[in-house]
Amino acid sequence: MFDVIVVGARCAGAPAAMQFARSGHRVLMVDQSAFPADKLSTLYIQQTGVLQLQRWGLLDAVKASGCPPLDHVVYQLGDDIRVEGCADPVDGVTAAYAPRRSILDRILVEAAVDAGVEFRDGCAVTGLVEEDGRVCGVRLVAGEVQSVERARLVVGADGMRSTVAELTGAPKTVEHPKLTCAYYTFWKGPKTHFELYEGPTGWVSAVPTNDAVLISAYYPQQRFTEVRTRAQEAYLENIRDNAPGLYAKLENAEQVDRLYGTGDQQNFFRQAHGPGWALIGDAGHHKDSLTARGIGDAFAQAQMLVDRVGDSLGSDEALDVALKDFAEERDLTFMENYRATLLVAEASARDKRRMLLKAVSSSPDHVRRYFNTVAGLRPVSELYTPELLALLKP
Repeated sequence: MFDVIVVGARCAGAPAAMQFARSGHRVLMVDQSAFPADKLSTLYIQQTGVLQLQRWGLLDAVKASGCPPLDHVVYQLGDDIRVEGCADPVDGVTAAYAPRRSILDRILVEAAVDAGVEFRDGCAVTGLVEEDGRVCGVRLVAGEVQSVERARLVVGADGMRSTVAELTGAPKTVEHPKLTCAYYTFWKGPKTHFELYEGPTGWVSAVPTNDAVLISAYYPQQRFTEVRTRAQEAYLENIRDNAPGLYAKLENAEQVDRLYGTGDQQNFFRQAHGPGWALIGDAGHHKDSLTARGIGDAFAQAQMLVDRVGDSLGSDEALDVALKDFAEERDLTFMENYRATLLVAEASARDKRRMLLKAVSSSPDHVRRYFNTVAGLRPVSELYTPELLALLKP
């Protein structure tokens, strides 16, 4: 009998398992993938996520991996509007980081195991164990071996297409249409900061990581069917049309990986809990990756769940109250940035973004507030001071 079973060993699951174990609980963590394994990801960890790594004692391992600090951000819209700077330091954290997922996920899993978590990779969930209307365990298969494990709490941290969410029947409580599709690959050679470009036909981002620069091309979702038939050609066209300065740097650069892509960037909140179960990370809430908030949000949800559950695992009634409190806090915490992401990723809202960025670029104080908002250090509402609102009036 475990106290907690965590399904999924990535950026939400591994930290949650680690923190539950550090709190003295007996924890099993399973993942259907064999580790280490890379993953489709923007890689970028905003300062709030970096601060969480520091509090967990894991930031030094990320730094030791050779991942460069990212303390300068560029957002350029068209040829005439450019905002650049960085967020304020917070508890000594001055930079973001973007480690390769095979490196970051290994650090997180090893920390969980060091905390006492039992980890089984290559192990998939095939069903849930239920008694008296409560989830109390999982049915597992690893190769040809089937098993049943029981726990007071089952946590689904198994991604946007969560098996745990499907098995519990967790409905989507908020949902919006897909807005973008994306293709990316890694390049050696170009020197960049963390950069986001928006032009007439899409968006381009550049993110320096351990051994290369991740360059992503985003398109309006309605172009996905057309783009996927000529992905490499369309990818380079996107960079040329929307980030010509970056495109010029690729002439002497080397593409060092195949091109990856997705047209399934869903936007939703799912019901976050039920009797004996909870969802965290992309399993419970997902939004377009254009704002690169997924990893930091996963870290925050993992810690939020552990904090709310606390010592309630000894009582079904107390656990139900704790999970309800977690769900309410999750929705309250992430809804504002969810709406902001929808605005950033909506192609038809480009004129609104142009007006905002033009106003922001008029003052160093506006720029500082803007990047504090982007980094998640301050709520979006704090960006809209009376002075900025006056500049936004028609």
